Amino acid sequence: MERRNRNILIVLIGVVIIIAVVSSFGLPLFASPTPTITLPTAQPTATVPPEGADQGEGTRVEVTPSTVQSVIAALSRLESYSRTVTTTLEDSSATAQVWVDGAWTRADMTLPTGLVVHTIVGEGTLWRWYGEDQTLVSWSADSASVDVEGQRIPTYEDVLALDTDTITAAGYEEKNGFACVYVEVSVPALSQVERYWVSADNGLLVASETETGGTVVYSMTAEVPEVPVPASASFTLPDGTVLHQVGE
Repeated sequence: MERRNRNILIVLIGVVIIIAVVSSFGLPLFASPTPTITLPTAQPTATVPPEGADQGEGTRVEVTPSTVQSVIAALSRLESYSRTVTTTLEDSSATAQVWVDGAWTRADMTLPTGLVVHTIVGEGTLWRWYGEDQTLVSWSADSASVDVEGQRIPTYEDVLALDTDTITAAGYEEKNGFACVYVEVSVPALSQVERYWVSADNGLLVASETETGGTVVYSMTAEVPEVPVPASASFTLPDGTVLHQVGE
């Protein structure tokens, strides 16, 4: 009897052990698997420029007498615009309305006498007539500049044509509200100093002056350009010949 009770006790102990083992290791085999958590891949963080920093603008390069022409040549330049230009020579002023569309330029300059000089330049030719007189003269032109035959409306091209050895100073300056590239030129043969200001924003010459003996004898200033050139701008000769249509 005692032996039989001992065997029953041993069986009961075995059952308890089996239940404990199954509880600890067996249940997870039948339970739902633990969800897997996948960490997102780290993404690079965009760097925000400091407040007030220039964005999308070119790097400002150093301007010296030896590099200024290269800097001016690299400026982004307006291709279609109109503006008013005033030139003063020995206290006598003339005002010109200038229209530029691509390779075509027209300038109507009103002289101190009231006479209007009309000039159109394009495709290697210059046409000119005076006031209401329809008598037309023309000759070959080597550029689209209207700085021809004494009209004295210089352009950035005049700065690029300067002899580098004559450039005595260069840098950045503000002129008439424009941020400009500044060029100073010495002309010893004429005892003159010439100064030019080219807009760093639109690449156009906005001012120039010639000084002799400490006195400014010539100056040129230009107003803010209208962009693009108005559709009403005319590149038509007095006889009705249309040389150019705006936008074409």
